[in-house]
Parts: sequence; structure tokens; C-alpha cells
Amino acid sequence: MPAASPVAHPLAFAALVMANVMLAFGPWFVRLADVGPVAAAFWRITLAVPFLAMLALAGGARPMRLPRGLVALLVIAGIGFAGDLGSWHLGIVRTTLANATLFGNCAILVYPLYGFLVARAWPTRGQAFALALAAAGAALLLGRSYQLDPRNLAGDLLCILAGLLYTIYIALMARIRETMASLPALALASTASVLPLFIYAAVLGEAIMPHAWTPLIGLALVSQVIGQGLMIFAIGQLSPLVVGIALLIQPIVAGTVGWIAYGERLHGADWIGVALVATALVLVRRGEVAPRAPEAQEELA
Repeated sequence: MPAASPVAHPLAFAALVMANVMLAFGPWFVRLADVGPVAAAFWRITLAVPFLAMLALAGGARPMRLPRGLVALLVIAGIGFAGDLGSWHLGIVRTTLANATLFGNCAILVYPLYGFLVARAWPTRGQAFALALAAAGAALLLGRSYQLDPRNLAGDLLCILAGLLYTIYIALMARIRETMASLPALALASTASVLPLFIYAAVLGEAIMPHAWTPLIGLALVSQVIGQGLMIFAIGQLSPLVVGIALLIQPIVAGTVGWIAYGERLHGADWIGVALVATALVLVRRGEVAPRAPEAQEELA
């Protein structure tokens, strides 16, 4: 299976943006489903796996014996993703949509810090400034929607746990992508998530069999096949800083969905937050594609 390219694909950043747009629809589909929240996560993966497998085979992947270390990483990533989805879906129905989306993406700051730790390097001034802009934008996006309400505490904590598990998942998938193409990696890791999610839903006593399949099919295709498919492709191409800041696209889109579906209008502070996030993305994106200075090119040579 082909490894991730050391040079970023020209469409990698566009894929990252589209991935976050698609993933932002997940909470809406979960609330529309007529099964339990963890059961919705189970169906998201179960319905998506055949599509992912067919796409992987169409892309040239073939069954083969994998190294034990790689198998272990795929299994751990799948179990971690199951924990992430299960916790997040439980949190979605126990807190506000804004809180669930923001807390569920606390990898916004954790994943870039992981990237700097692995690289054993401090962020440059430009990178630190971009992170500060993103953090300020996140704070403004919380705005009036964010409530430290005791009624939302359990949901908030579940979403924070989900965000931490998601950080572990994308870090593991980034390592896997060093030796495996995105679709086979996602198909195998997703397969490893199916059984843990089923057990999770059964232990909670949730309703598992749906009466209406449309929200679950939408969740599987939009969030898992398209959203996660593009995300796993992008993390094999772009730095953790870019990936982390781009996660803030999700609460922006989720806020727009809330505006259209539930009349939750965006106000001045929200739009300023959107502008700060967009600026941070432009800054880190320019840093990633900026040509090397002549001195740096000579030194590399």
C-alpha cells in the first residue's frame, strides 16, 4: 500500500476544509436519529465500512499481510475512535450543540502541541500568533452560546473526553498514514470500531434497531465516508498545526446549521470569531506553502 507522500498534495488543504464541513453535520444527524446516541455511532461505522472497503479496492488496495505493529496501531486507533464517538454522541444529547462541537474538538490546541513535541521544536512567532488568533476566535465563537450550566456538566465532560480521545486517534492515524494509503487505513480502523461500539450501546441498554434509516445513512456517508475519508487523507499531508486550527471550521458550520435548522442566529461576536479563525488558517497555510529562502535551499542542498 502506498505511503503518504512527503510533499503535500495540492488538494490536501481543500480536502481538510471539506472534511471539517462534512463532520460538522454529525451532531445534527445524531439528534435526528431514532436510536440511542451510541447506537447511532455504531450505525455510522457499520454502514460506512462497506463503502470504505469498496473505495479502497477501487483505488488499488488489495488484501495483504500487515506487520504486527501496524495491525496493533490500527486496532488501537479503532478502539480509540469508538470511545471518541461513543462519548461525543452521549454528550451531544446532554449539552448544547455549541458546547458539544467546541469541546468535542479540543484537539484544536492539543494536536498542534503534540506536533511540536514530536518535532522537538518550539512554534515560530508566526505559528504562535496563528494559534493565539485561533484561540481568540474559539473564545468568541463560544460567546453567548457557551454556558457553564450544571445541567450541561455531564455532557460537557463527555465531549471533552471525546476531544482528547479524538486527538489520540488522529495522532495514531497520522503515524499509520506514513506507511498506508488513506482509504485502506480508514477502512481497517473503522472496522476495528464496530464491535466496541455495539458492546457500548448494548451495555447502556440503548435502542439499536432504527425505524428511520435516513439520518443514519446520512451520518455514515457524510460524516464517516466523506468527512473522515478526507480528514485521514489530509492528516497524511499537512502539519498538526494546520489540522488543529482547521478543526475550528466545525463549530462555525455547526453554528450555521443551528441558524438554519433551529433559528440560532449568529451575532457580531460570532462573525468576529469566524474572521479570526479564517485569518489563522490563512497564516498557517501560507507558512506551509511559502517557498524556501535561497539560503535555506542552499543549506538543504
